[in-house]
Amino acid sequence: MITEGTRSLAGRSRLISRLAAALLASTALGSTLARAGENDVHFQPGHLLLSRTVYDNNAVSITAGTTQLPPNCTPGNCATANVGSTYPQVFNNDQVDGSFGVTARIILDELKLDGNLAQSLEVPNSGDRDVTTSRDQMVTSFSSKSEMALNLSLDHRTVSFMGYLAPIGAIDVSNSNTPDVVDPTNPVSSSYFRVAATVDENGHFRFTKTNAYSGNNGRAAILNDANGVDVFYTTGNAGNGANPQPNGIIVGAGAQIMTGAHAPLAQQPDPGLPTPVGSFNVTQLGLKADKIGKDTNFRGLTVFNNVIYMTKGSGSNGVNTVYFIDNSGFDANGKTLACPTGVGVPSPSAKLPTTPIVYDASKLQTLGVTPDNMCVLKGFPTNSAKTATAFPFGIWFADPKTLYVADEGDGTATYSTASNTYTAAAAQTTAGLQKWVFNDTTGTWTLAYTLQAGLQLGVPYTVQGYPAGTNAVTGLPWSPANDGLRNITGRLNRDGTATIWAITSTVSGSGDQGADPNKLVMITDKLAATALPAGESFATMRTARFGEALRGISFTPGTDFDRDDRADAGSCGDSRHRDDCREAD
Repeated sequence: MITEGTRSLAGRSRLISRLAAALLASTALGSTLARAGENDVHFQPGHLLLSRTVYDNNAVSITAGTTQLPPNCTPGNCATANVGSTYPQVFNNDQVDGSFGVTARIILDELKLDGNLAQSLEVPNSGDRDVTTSRDQMVTSFSSKSEMALNLSLDHRTVSFMGYLAPIGAIDVSNSNTPDVVDPTNPVSSSYFRVAATVDENGHFRFTKTNAYSGNNGRAAILNDANGVDVFYTTGNAGNGANPQPNGIIVGAGAQIMTGAHAPLAQQPDPGLPTPVGSFNVTQLGLKADKIGKDTNFRGLTVFNNVIYMTKGSGSNGVNTVYFIDNSGFDANGKTLACPTGVGVPSPSAKLPTTPIVYDASKLQTLGVTPDNMCVLKGFPTNSAKTATAFPFGIWFADPKTLYVADEGDGTATYSTASNTYTAAAAQTTAGLQKWVFNDTTGTWTLAYTLQAGLQLGVPYTVQGYPAGTNAVTGLPWSPANDGLRNITGRLNRDGTATIWAITSTVSGSGDQGADPNKLVMITDKLAATALPAGESFATMRTARFGEALRGISFTPGTDFDRDDRADAGSCGDSRHRDDCREAD
């Protein structure tokens, strides 16, 4: 049952002009912004749900030449802010504080499939008049580009995402410790719980706090709510201190599982130490061991045919590739039967886990979490991240033999004044939307082609109100350009095509490219094609405005295209599905 506390705040809707009064209010969508718990909030199944974050100058207190970073830093580990709180210049503080970030509010926008706005819902936060420290609240870290992925639950009743139990305007929360997993070498001394959240069709939130991802961030969550199960699968990264890392950091990284809470955050007991559900070590591939706990720096997350898939695409440890969890069994040497050499495909008997790994604590400092129950999906890269040319992020299975993978690009901001182009971004051949197909004969996934048309990789675009010219701190233009794609979702169409919606990544001369206003784009691809079809091109549906960043994309709670397709044609007469039927034709 959803309690009043988990519903968060009751109240009347407010206009986006309220945010304008806070200097950064103009939203990309310009509609009424509802608060959590309103009686009139109802998401229409079959629509899109977009997550974005809005920076609030009024919530941040930084004075150039005075403020010490990170907050509460110890003598000898402090830097002085080089700019004040004003967006986007504030992110030039990244130059003096490698952990720099500012917590900000989360907005969920319901969009029709043509991109038109239906309504917006704000996740409760400390900026709301009725929210005290004892009330449910959640924020994201503005500039943390890997956060706020959205995923439908397995029963399609809710959408899940991750954030922090912290006030808006707090500094360096994304690299803080969690309360029960403290790394004394972390330059950020503050502590905040990470939070997994769900939102249902009626805009009701449920929050579950965790000690996982200490020193870094939780990135994606999927609720397994099928057949009476109530557990989250989550991805993220941990650790912001020296090597070797404490045991709690190693255990709290990567793939986690946690039971969903049903009480308000303030009434939830201490969640205890993190509970990993999957683990991978590069030694499975015969590679030299990396920094323990960093091989599982996971980002993308999906569940398909009762198998959990994850991606890694950043950092210099581990392997940038696509992984899966397989608990079908281990051999006498503790190797996963599905991939004794670290590479394979899921076993037909693989089942979704409902409990954590039972790991050997004595091996944490030498091998990490063991046994290793994750494999590289056969056909995907196996080379060290130190030599990586792949940067996978979001993933979506169109069917058992077709997998779309978003590649965000390498983030290199090499700029040519002669061509007004970020040349490294423009030259990339695998950034964008990769289409992988499964070969039954070889049992291997193969890259068919990469969709890039319409993304205009490396070409700067303008954002109203955003600075023009050159950022004096970086020596590069403020204007961002597309570098690739991050989170994605998709659906099959009746004409044999698939439509995919994606959030773009950027390159720019800003202090932190994760703070750039980015885009929501879409493309329709011929599902059966194995060579790049002519004429397919991305269209831009939304561009974030000044002070905004787009993060996650999914379908609205209650959306279940498979179930709708199984229903008889009469369901198109039901108002609940009428828009879906029109839009799918």
